Amino acid sequence: MNLKRTMRLALASLALGASNLALAQTTLLNASYDVAREFYKDYNAAFIAQYKKSTGKDVKIDQAHGGSSAQARAVNDGLEADVVTMNTTTDIEFLAGTGVVAKDWAKRFPGNASPTSSTMLFLTREGNPKHIKDWDDLVKPGIQVIIVNPKTGGNGRMAYLAAWGYVRKKGGTDAQAAEFVGKLFRNVPVLAKGGRDATTIFLQRNIGDVLVTFESEVVSVDREFGAGKVDAVHPSVSIVAENPVAVVERTVARKGTGEVAKAYLDYLYSDEAQEIAAKHALRPRSAAILKKYASTFKPIQLFTVAEYFGSLSEAQKVHFNDGGQFDKLYTVK
Repeated sequence: MNLKRTMRLALASLALGASNLALAQTTLLNASYDVAREFYKDYNAAFIAQYKKSTGKDVKIDQAHGGSSAQARAVNDGLEADVVTMNTTTDIEFLAGTGVVAKDWAKRFPGNASPTSSTMLFLTREGNPKHIKDWDDLVKPGIQVIIVNPKTGGNGRMAYLAAWGYVRKKGGTDAQAAEFVGKLFRNVPVLAKGGRDATTIFLQRNIGDVLVTFESEVVSVDREFGAGKVDAVHPSVSIVAENPVAVVERTVARKGTGEVAKAYLDYLYSDEAQEIAAKHALRPRSAAILKKYASTFKPIQLFTVAEYFGSLSEAQKVHFNDGGQFDKLYTVK
């Protein structure tokens, strides 16, 4: 009898150990865009601590970074991400269209499922030797501009649309905007695959006079390469770039991680997460925290995608799909 009791206790102990091991091994994969890696490194640590405190459970977060469209295609093709955190809505709409994320993903979280936003600015060499101040300077002869390929990354799409919208904001027509953006891309010696690749081309390969990238990349550059390597130039006009998020329904249904995945994205709206975002120069959704970091977020005349392009999906069809406006303006070098 004692032997049976001992065996039962041993089996119960083994089951408990296996259960604890399973809890310890709960893992989420976040497929995200290139220049968000430092933000999510800090955010993940905060979420893991908060989740343990509130639930008593351990969770591990893995990251996959790249050009946002390349990431979306990888998830569509089988990358088992539990969540996607992108920099353009078209990449998540693409996944919704193939049934990988929910059709109504944009309504699953506040603010069009975009807890943060950014905008496009310029990084120049230290001291801004070419005296670059605004978009007009990027089309001058002899200026080399580093930009992400709009067909592979949201960073590049937003740069393209920001330049186009700059002309429209000044009263120009679409035809004049097309001419301007064509001149801009004639000054692009090589198209980067994603935001981090663009930074590498600019700072490690030392190509180009100016890098057009997200506002948040300034903090990353200072941390990785040392403060003072670049000057941040805020143009007079730029675009609002929302950073949308979604649960990958296909993956969480198979893994049973839906609850944790939702908690992970919900926490992005918390004050702690919004503070972390602001420290990484991502514009927080919280008005109070945005105001608190007013010195970080310089005043720029911002316009939305809807103002000139209808939606990012419409912009995708007109400008970035094969045979679209970008293909007409840019000749591969």
